[in-house]
Amino acid sequence: MHSLKRFIPASFVVLWATGFIGARYAMPWAEPFTFLAARFVLAAILLVALMAALGSSRATRDEALHAAGAGILMHGVYLGGVFWAIHRGMPAGLSALIVGLQPLITAVLAGRLLGEAILPRHWAGLGLGLIGVVIVLWPKLGALGGGVTAETLGASLVSVLGMSAGTIWQKRFASGGDLVAATFWQYVGGASVMALASFAFETRTVIVNGELIFATAWLVLVLSIGAIFLLMVMIRDGEMSKVASLFYLVPAVTAVIAWALFGEQLSPLQIAGMAIATLGVGLATAQPPTRARASK
Repeated sequence: MHSLKRFIPASFVVLWATGFIGARYAMPWAEPFTFLAARFVLAAILLVALMAALGSSRATRDEALHAAGAGILMHGVYLGGVFWAIHRGMPAGLSALIVGLQPLITAVLAGRLLGEAILPRHWAGLGLGLIGVVIVLWPKLGALGGGVTAETLGASLVSVLGMSAGTIWQKRFASGGDLVAATFWQYVGGASVMALASFAFETRTVIVNGELIFATAWLVLVLSIGAIFLLMVMIRDGEMSKVASLFYLVPAVTAVIAWALFGEQLSPLQIAGMAIATLGVGLATAQPPTRARASK
């Protein structure tokens, strides 16, 4: 089992990166808050079935409340802000660049709220990772268009703060107890805030077709179940600054997937940016060397 855990970070990055591809298929056919509310409800229903199959222990009241609070921030605020901004015309590349601030914000919060020691090597890795993300996304920032407004920029920034605060909340208050039950309550929290936003701000119009069905199934099964479980395991077992640094690799992996699926070009500069981001993540997550004990 310990050997399998080595593959969790890489698996998480690949699965999380596919979320942007799924959103590309889904957003033309449903409003963002309505779509996310339905996605979270479907994920919660699947988790109820999974809890019954596994015989998972029920969460206590405090565990459920803390998990729901983390879910409101990690799923509702983060994804709601990103999807709303893109739906209002924010270029996906610029949105991803703003989201790229998340590892740095999380590292600062982890140092202050969790007491994690952030060494100079870690700060250097986080800085390199951000530079790599900027290089990878730079070609997508040429035509900003009219979607860049105070509202969409504000929504993108709020989404970043929501994800950072949510992962810190999860680490500090909701890492104990049954993982499946905690994830279920996360989606209860996320679905609640998205349902309220949908009724307050949207018409809840949905056009059901093959693309929407495929995107919904992929985002629920692969992202809301698979990737989130991997993230929860890493949050439970690792330091938040190191876990957050993995998000620097997501734009690079997304660019590779878009190249494979949609024929989007990858320039040598972008490939260099991927290498820089990977180096930064390596610095931020590398384990310190241990000294061997002298033999007696």
